[in-house]
Amino acid sequence: MKASPSSIQSAQLDPFIGKPRGKSRRAWGRFVKNRYIYLMILPGLVYFILFKYVPMWGLVIAFQDYQPFLGVSGSPWVGFKHFERLFTEPTFWMLFRNTIVLFLLNVVIYFPVPIVLALMLNEVRVAVFKRFVQTLIYIPHFMSWVIVVSLTYVLLTTQGGLVNELLAGLGFNKINFLLDPDWFRPLYILQVIWREAGWGTIIYLAAISAIDPQLYEAARMDGANRMRQLWHITLPGIRSVIIVLLLLKIGDILELGFDHVFLMLNAMNREVAEIFDTYVYTAGLRQGQFSYSTAVGFFKAAVGLVLVMFANWLAKKYGEEGIY
Repeated sequence: MKASPSSIQSAQLDPFIGKPRGKSRRAWGRFVKNRYIYLMILPGLVYFILFKYVPMWGLVIAFQDYQPFLGVSGSPWVGFKHFERLFTEPTFWMLFRNTIVLFLLNVVIYFPVPIVLALMLNEVRVAVFKRFVQTLIYIPHFMSWVIVVSLTYVLLTTQGGLVNELLAGLGFNKINFLLDPDWFRPLYILQVIWREAGWGTIIYLAAISAIDPQLYEAARMDGANRMRQLWHITLPGIRSVIIVLLLLKIGDILELGFDHVFLMLNAMNREVAEIFDTYVYTAGLRQGQFSYSTAVGFFKAAVGLVLVMFANWLAKKYGEEGIY
C-alpha cells in the first residue's frame, strides 16, 4: 500500500514548529561546520549586547524626573518635559551649530585625506619606503587624545612653546592659539587628521588590493597613463567602500567624541567648542541632571539613526550597496 503525498509531507514536518526537518538539519549542519567562525563572532556579539543594548533600558529616565534613591521604577514620569527644555534652552542652537560645524569639517576636510593617502601609497613602488611611510603615519593613532592635546599645548603655549618662540624670534607677536576661539576649529581638525588619517588608509589600501590586476594591464595596453588608471579603475573599485564609510560617518553626526573636545575646551573658546558630548558631561555628571542629560543623549542617537537610514536609502536608490 502506497502512502499518500499528504501523509509523506506530514511525516517530514517537525511536530513542534511545522517546518521540514531537512531544513533544520541543514541549518544545524552549517552551524556545526562553521562553529569556529561563530565562536569568533561571539566576543563582539557579547560586547554589543552588554554595552550597547542592555544600557538602552536606561533611556527611560529621559521621560522621568529621575532620583537615584528612588531608582528607575520609583521615579515619577514627566513625559517630554526634558526634551521641551532642551529645545527651548538658549544653549541648544549654540551646541547644535558647533556640533554641525565640526562634523562638516570632519566630512569635508578629514574624510578625503585617508583616500588620498591610500591612492598615493598605492603608487609607491619602493616597498621599503612604502612600509616606512605607512608605519610613520599609523603611529599617531595609538596615542590617546590626552597625549595629542598635550603635545599641542607644548608646541603652542605662549609660555615657551616652540611655535610662539619661533614667531618671536622672527619678529612677530606671539599668538595665543589655545585660548583664541578663532583657532579652536583649525587646531581640532589638524589634530584629527594627524592622529586618524594614517589609520584610515588601511581600509582603502585593502580595498585597492582587491581590484583585479588584469584591469590595469588592459588599461595600459590601451594606452592609459597612471592618472587615467586611477580615475577609471582605482576610484570606481573602492567606491562602495567609500560610500559605506561615509554612511557610518553620517551616523556619527552628533557624536564627535567627548575626550578630544573636552581637553581642548576652556572658558575662552566655549562659544565655539561646546558640543552635545561635553554638555551631557556638564549637565549629567557635574550638575546631577541625569534625566535631562539622558534626553540630550537620546536626541543625539535619534538624529544619527534617522540620518543613517536616509543616507542608506539614498545610496541604494542610486545603485550602491549601502550598509544593510
